[in-house]
Amino acid sequence: MNAPLSEKLRPSAFDQIVGQEHLFSKNSWLSSSIEKQTPYSLLLYGPPGSGKTTFGRLYAKHFKKSFFFKSAVNSSVLEVRKLLEEQKKHPLFGSMILFLDEIHRYNRAQQDLFLPYIEDGSLILIGATTENPSFSINNALLSRLRLVPFNPLENSDLEKILDRYEESFKPLNLTKKARSTFTCLASGDARYFINLIELLNTSCANEPIDEDKLLDIIQKKVSRYDKSGDNHYQLISCLHKAVRGSDPNASIYWLSRMFEGGEDPLFICRRLIRMATEDIGLADPNALTYALNAYDSYQKLGSPEGELAICQAVIYLALAPKSNKTYIAFKKAQEVAKNTNHLQAPLHLINPVGKTSEKLGHGKGYLYDHDLPFAFSGQDFFPEGLEEKEFYKPNDRGFEKELIKRLNFFKKLKKTSSSSEPT
Repeated sequence: MNAPLSEKLRPSAFDQIVGQEHLFSKNSWLSSSIEKQTPYSLLLYGPPGSGKTTFGRLYAKHFKKSFFFKSAVNSSVLEVRKLLEEQKKHPLFGSMILFLDEIHRYNRAQQDLFLPYIEDGSLILIGATTENPSFSINNALLSRLRLVPFNPLENSDLEKILDRYEESFKPLNLTKKARSTFTCLASGDARYFINLIELLNTSCANEPIDEDKLLDIIQKKVSRYDKSGDNHYQLISCLHKAVRGSDPNASIYWLSRMFEGGEDPLFICRRLIRMATEDIGLADPNALTYALNAYDSYQKLGSPEGELAICQAVIYLALAPKSNKTYIAFKKAQEVAKNTNHLQAPLHLINPVGKTSEKLGHGKGYLYDHDLPFAFSGQDFFPEGLEEKEFYKPNDRGFEKELIKRLNFFKKLKKTSSSSEPT
């Protein structure tokens, strides 16, 4: 009677889990595993409230094995180790199934605890995580688990949960518009959505609920955003790619999503500086100025005034001509430098310091470019033993068109006498 509504509405069969229909086809690994009574160790990965815990419990129930549920939030590694050792002392009980929620809370070294038990068959591990497994789960453990991705829930999925509640308990007296708004407020988190249902039921009893009253009760929409988790990286990736793709509207949409989620605006500014150099470069040198100005403006103004300066920079960067030629040139130069860092600097480029330095030939033969026509000597500036390289090859877009002319000018000048102008 005192169980929370989330437990009362928890699905008792796989087909009641909404939004994850891709897992339940007749010929899926899941059907095969249950039919052959061969449980797999699993890693359930997806956003909060997408059904991972429900799935794990239902899956474990299909096998005649001891089942234990733990959370890495409040269960120490020592406690889990003790459980595993106790189970191993009773081989007649067979292997156990352990569901470990928030498995990413154990660090990579602690995760090694499970390896020998999975290896000897005494443990079937079902881990659940909201964090990207590539970053949060060590490779040795990850290779022994079957990854099961869970989709974020759509508003239509939440509608099904609301229908189930109203069929099992009583209708919520929501207007049509309020009902539509209500499903949006949970940001795809079924657990949070059920808590909202409970809140509405307690707050309003049988009174009609329009959109204004709904928003007054709930007050603030939850944002599915974790500044140190997947959303942090996924949304900044979306913003970066939208800017690179010259789409200002999509760019400011992803920017707004990050602001709404509480992202650090200075983190966004640092990424804008990266975009300005990596994806725009010298096709529009002003792009870097805009990005730096946005960073400076936000530091001086803070929120919300400074956010508009960031938005302005995002629009400018999205519409700027694009070139990654600076980025490519730098990568190529880094690779050559890495493989030739044993080569000595050319003697004529070393500043002579004292008589010993002069005797060694430092600075001998160096030509001071400013004293020559066109301020250009045409000397070789690469170390001896390394032929001249051409790392930077500009595009014919934006300001880089002008840089192509300059490069060609100096190439032609190098082939002629330093005292005559090229034709």
